[in-house]
Amino acid sequence: MSNNIQDQIDRERSEARVVCDTQGSESSECAAAWDAVEELQAEASHQKQKAKPSKTSFEQYCDANPDADECRVYDN
Repeated sequence: MSNNIQDQIDRERSEARVVCDTQGSESSECAAAWDAVEELQAEASHQKQKAKPSKTSFEQYCDANPDADECRVYDN
């Protein structure tokens, strides 16, 4: 996850706390502020998932069937 989005999450989180302190924790402004934080966290999670390289079908097959002949690894 990039530091930029983490910095933005931290800023929004701080702002949400201020809004909730001034407007009240039951206010719609407080709820909206925390919604913004959650949206950023979801985006950060999505970016993190995209950064992971996906396994090929063959790698998935070998993970599920490690004893299959075509998945054996021989050390020299």
